[in-house]
Amino acid sequence: MGGQPMFILSEESERTQGKDAQSSNIAAGKAISEAVRTTLGPRGMDKMLVSDSGDVVITNDGATILDEMDIEHPAAQMLIEVSETQEEEIGDGTTTAAVLAGELLAKAENLLEDDVHPTTIVEGYYEAAQLAHEAIDDQVVDEDVEELLASVAESSMTGKGTGDVAAHKLAETVVDAIQRVSEDGDVDRDSVSVYTNTGSSSSATELVDGVIVDEDLAHDSMPRSAEDVTIGYVDDDVEIQDANVDAEYNVTNVDQLNAALEAEEKELRKYAETVIDLGIDVLFVDGDVDGQVTSLLANEGIIVVDNASDRDYGQPLAHATGLTVVTSINELEAEDLGAAETVRVEKFGGDDHVFVEGGADGKAVTVFARGGTDHVTDELERALNDALDVVAAALSSGEVVPGAGGTEIAISDYVREHAASIEGRKQLSVEAFADAVEVLPRTLAENTGMDPIDALVDLRSEYENEGRAGIISEGQTGVIDDPVEYGVLDPAAVKHEAIESATEASTMIVRIDDVIAAN
Repeated sequence: MGGQPMFILSEESERTQGKDAQSSNIAAGKAISEAVRTTLGPRGMDKMLVSDSGDVVITNDGATILDEMDIEHPAAQMLIEVSETQEEEIGDGTTTAAVLAGELLAKAENLLEDDVHPTTIVEGYYEAAQLAHEAIDDQVVDEDVEELLASVAESSMTGKGTGDVAAHKLAETVVDAIQRVSEDGDVDRDSVSVYTNTGSSSSATELVDGVIVDEDLAHDSMPRSAEDVTIGYVDDDVEIQDANVDAEYNVTNVDQLNAALEAEEKELRKYAETVIDLGIDVLFVDGDVDGQVTSLLANEGIIVVDNASDRDYGQPLAHATGLTVVTSINELEAEDLGAAETVRVEKFGGDDHVFVEGGADGKAVTVFARGGTDHVTDELERALNDALDVVAAALSSGEVVPGAGGTEIAISDYVREHAASIEGRKQLSVEAFADAVEVLPRTLAENTGMDPIDALVDLRSEYENEGRAGIISEGQTGVIDDPVEYGVLDPAAVKHEAIESATEASTMIVRIDDVIAAN
């Protein structure tokens, strides 16, 4: 090479290697963890997220916080993916997963400083994770899950802006919703939706046995309620279709113009007659409906709701009433129609809302959530969706475990006990995993107002003596007691997924020793 340097990367590239790369990535992961740590538990605090355009989100939901944050660091993005995975798979426990991943990185950093090889750390963490899953299985509560669902729902919502009294009532609503769409432990979670409306307190939230459509009637003179109705849905405009090609028509006299107008009117009457002849009482249309068609149908006492998006309402209406979505009014036939007991139009906040209740298929229910302000309503919607997800997970698996840090202290004790039988430096990483899991009860204690060190010591002692213990928020502080007796329960699936996703993310980051950034 004649002594000339050889450039592999472009001059604009930046490269960080070795311990500098590891430190940078671990620091980013820990920063993400710290960002959501104070939101954990029933006494967790909220975050106010303000966008460049001035939009404000107030929440303590970990997935929402991380989703709204403008994160650029690639390692930090991995922890955001942890929360996204937790949200998609289970629906709750996102903060738990993010906080645990951050603490696993912090413990790994200490091991790296002690010259423990990254591969040894990874192997130890994976072995510890398997022990953690065994510990979770050992903690499954030996009671009928059906009787514990309300406690699971309430545990999920407590501390998420619902209030203690409202959380109890909302939990019953959530359980009722899930039970209506479940059969032999098989839950159709997609058939339960949450619909929000600002203008009342959260205690006004109710369960609607059907679907709510947030659209106005196509004509003011149409009836605002109907019973024992036949329903159709058209995923298209109901009006004269425009030609697919550019064309000009040369009209030379009035008769030709009248003939053209009569042809259009005949076509529109045909649309209306199709609906009338099929005996349809309520017609939902994805697009626009010609004014003449709505007038004709209004005269027959038929309810028409236009601009009812197929993406938002097509499938829920199909689940509720048994209808089939058709792509044109000309394709509508008797076998495509659904049925419902009642359709009524109610006005909330100055806007009409169409309630379709008692559908023939009965496979769709809606939680109609109310809130005093937009921010309260948005947070309530997130809390309800989380509660619906965890109740569905608990009912599907049939397994729940103690909450309030009770399962985590059991995991830590179980992993630490088995670490003694592991040879070599891998034992250090298994012990580090056990220490890392304790960040969750320690954080709960801190957010509850207890001294985290004293609380952790007392929690360990109570667990060793009683076999089950957690940090229960009571009054202005917390107590160490049995979470099951207080009804603080989580689905076992939430714990399994948090352990799995946090371990995978942290070990992936620990293994990186070279970061190359190119423009």
